[in-house]
Amino acid sequence: MENTFKFIIQTRKAFIQLIDSLTLEQLNEIPAGFNNNIIWNFGHIVVVAPALCYLRSGISTDTDRIKYLKSYVKGSKPTYTVTQEEVDDLKRLALEGIAQIEKDYHEGVFKEIVPFATDTYKETMTSIEEVIQLSAGHDNLHYGYAIAQNRIININN
Repeated sequence: MENTFKFIIQTRKAFIQLIDSLTLEQLNEIPAGFNNNIIWNFGHIVVVAPALCYLRSGISTDTDRIKYLKSYVKGSKPTYTVTQEEVDDLKRLALEGIAQIEKDYHEGVFKEIVPFATDTYKETMTSIEEVIQLSAGHDNLHYGYAIAQNRIININN
């Protein structure tokens, strides 16, 4: 699992570098052919990993523990212009959230989870290792969307 956590952190740092290279206007722009934007894709990975690890797994039922959950949960889309303060907060949460999941993993918080099927892949997760590995793939998927959106934005500007 150490490599999986390392890969998640590497992807999130690369995503943060992309975010740091763009203006707030570019982060909030919804490119043609998409129903979301770069900052939504980033916010989405920030909230989904803890939602899967803590909420869907049955470890917690407290949705308030995940800041911005309603704004970036699956099925949502941008409804407001994200501020620089929120961008900075999401960048912080992206790394702190994974660090907390890794700490809780090593402390045995996830020893027993309630198996659940993901909405997207319809695959039943029976262990936290599967959930965390899925999160790594999910992060990369949305980072890829953001790269594609960035290309469209830079072609149009």
